[in-house]
Amino acid sequence: MTDPIVQWVAAALFAIAVCHTFATRFFEGLAHSHPRHAGIFHLLGEVEVVFGFWAMVLVLALFALVGTTDAIAYVESRNFTEPLFVFAIMVVAGTRPILQLADAATRYVARFMPFARGPATYFLILAFVPLLGSFITEPAAMTLAALMLRDTLFRQTLSQPLKYVTLGTLFVNISIGGTLTPFAAPPVLMVASKWNWDIWFMLGTFGWKAALAVTVNAACATLLFRKQLDHVAQRDESGAGAVPTVPWVVTMMHIAFLATVVVFAHHPAIFMGVLLFFIGYCTAYPRHQNPLILREALLVAFFLGGLVVLGGLQRWWLEPVLMGMNATTVFFGATALTAITDNAALTYLGSLVEGLSDEFKVALVAGAVTGGGLTVIANAPNPAGAAILKEKFTNQTINPLGLLIGALPPTLVAVLAFRVL
Repeated sequence: MTDPIVQWVAAALFAIAVCHTFATRFFEGLAHSHPRHAGIFHLLGEVEVVFGFWAMVLVLALFALVGTTDAIAYVESRNFTEPLFVFAIMVVAGTRPILQLADAATRYVARFMPFARGPATYFLILAFVPLLGSFITEPAAMTLAALMLRDTLFRQTLSQPLKYVTLGTLFVNISIGGTLTPFAAPPVLMVASKWNWDIWFMLGTFGWKAALAVTVNAACATLLFRKQLDHVAQRDESGAGAVPTVPWVVTMMHIAFLATVVVFAHHPAIFMGVLLFFIGYCTAYPRHQNPLILREALLVAFFLGGLVVLGGLQRWWLEPVLMGMNATTVFFGATALTAITDNAALTYLGSLVEGLSDEFKVALVAGAVTGGGLTVIANAPNPAGAAILKEKFTNQTINPLGLLIGALPPTLVAVLAFRVL
């Protein structure tokens, strides 16, 4: 839509939505001080609801400004494959068989590491699982890592610094850890096909640098809080290490469902059908299942769907900002802009411009993934991690400033990895 009024209204609503994500604690306070309207204030205090809510306001504004036909046409022109995929992969990856398998693999590797089992397990969750996201996709890796942290690290009372450093490191490592392949990270997926980036290009240009940064970030967090991590190796009867152990046949079935969803990630008609069949399978064998995380997955899908609707009308100002930069400044510009908009949107805009230099392309994608941990909205998998872990934070709310501070050091490590090495 090229109507200036529509563009300015969309930009204003997008800015309000961004500010709203930083004000969720304010609405939670209103819920406690005004119990008569606590329901609506609790709703507005859910960070996953923010962009969906303001997307609804935008659609109502479009009905008033351009009419019913054009408003509906705009919404139907949006691509909601990513929100649907994140919903499906969260539900499938967040099940007891998959968690037990990931937990067993992590504990087995931790036995061979040259330091205590608790810190070793913590290190592997923050390092190995994010890199695994290059193969099972970032949303699946985020779901696994967040659930493993919830059931190990976060099952005891923690200091605030440990909580936010862990969350910031997880978000940054997931964002950069998906760059070993061209199909797992949304900002890479947006450009890989058009720019002919295959797996060898990704490994040589991004992958080894990302792996080094992920390892350094996880190691620094582990060393910094090593005295608070002994309980991570202890099994919790309600967590990923709970008994009874799931039969291997059931685990293999879950792996098959997970692999099928990943393989058909760009075909919602197929992976949503697989998800429905998967839910039926879980219903048939309830003794081997924990409750499916349907609520958390739906909230995240609602968040991302709202971002798709709101973000679709931001091109008019985002593209000139990006294209006005050279190859050097675009890295830092993309890192900063990612904090206030989804990083896949930035790389998608870059893919629409012809004649970009190879250096500019690499800098744009590197900056987009580097800034992917600074805020909840910076990277598509972040809302999934936030939805799973937020109950462990004060008032069940993740402070955006706390997340920003916790993510800055690992972001700096990523900057050094991509710009200096």
